[in-house]
Amino acid sequence: MELALGTELTRTYLAFEVARGARQLIEDIMLTKPGEEVVITADTSTDWRVVEATAQAAFAAGATPTVVWYESRPNAVMEPPKAVGGAIRHADVWIEYAVAYLLHTEAYKRALEQGCRYICLTGMDVDMMVRTIAQVDYPKMIELSHVLGGLIAQADHIRVTSPAGTDLSARMGGRKIRYSGKLADTPGEPIMLGGQISWCPLEESIEGVIVFDGACWPPRELGLLRSPIKLTLEKGRVTKVEGGHEARTLERWFASIGNPNIYRLAHYSLGFNPGVTRCTGRIVEDERVFGCIEFGIGSQGKQIGGLTWDAGGHTDGIVLNPSIYLDGRPLEEEGRYVHPDVVAACRELGVPGY
Repeated sequence: MELALGTELTRTYLAFEVARGARQLIEDIMLTKPGEEVVITADTSTDWRVVEATAQAAFAAGATPTVVWYESRPNAVMEPPKAVGGAIRHADVWIEYAVAYLLHTEAYKRALEQGCRYICLTGMDVDMMVRTIAQVDYPKMIELSHVLGGLIAQADHIRVTSPAGTDLSARMGGRKIRYSGKLADTPGEPIMLGGQISWCPLEESIEGVIVFDGACWPPRELGLLRSPIKLTLEKGRVTKVEGGHEARTLERWFASIGNPNIYRLAHYSLGFNPGVTRCTGRIVEDERVFGCIEFGIGSQGKQIGGLTWDAGGHTDGIVLNPSIYLDGRPLEEEGRYVHPDVVAACRELGVPGY
């Protein structure tokens, strides 16, 4: 996975700021209580400074932190070593930093069934923790998510276009919005980094073209995109992949999964974390570029609120500068929100330019 910037590797780099971010994560987002078991999973591709700061914050909050560090798997959504699965099954709070994340695996599902509160922070490094957590007004960002989600939930027809060539239409059909960037207040419910909402329209109504022009990951050979990847969709399924070398890489990855569900569009997601202004190659951050829309393809969990299926894999791709129309009325135009309610919420959040 290629990153746009090199990572400063000294232990002192943003040390004070990351300590504050880790404390916010443990106390204000994961709502960790004294006596709880906090399991932090990381692979050998993880920034250890973030892991250490999180464990220290959990201990300071009166919880019992356990760090599980294991090899970097070749791909995300691969079952972990048995010892990792055993640890997360007994967690009250599970924080995942592993680059090859466990989301959608059987081990992940079993941990949720046992009631753990999970957050996926795959690939987070010091810089990302500071920009996306420590320096963000989290409550106001959550308020923005509900403004956006409320408008989308009221619509029946949604159309997404972009300067790169995206033109995708679908019907909502009363589908609900998943507020994944929320607080971890419900046992057994997974959450994600703040600055994102997700949903899936009626699957068979999804028709048109998606052009990824920001990032796409997995497969591991991708990350930041040098050239666009064009996907044609019919009835919610990818029927054609076009573009250059990176498109061929994604096409081969789809074929290697060996499951026809890998071609199914799983979700739409809006990104609006004000600490993310461009793609970096870390997918959990790229999905939250302010004003972007992200599409997930492959395995679909029940949390989205649509149909559910297993595909043996899942990839996410970023469309930059989208225009989004709800029943023909613009919510966003080329990456800038224009609906007055959203503009007001952006001002409250302190987003530059609003």
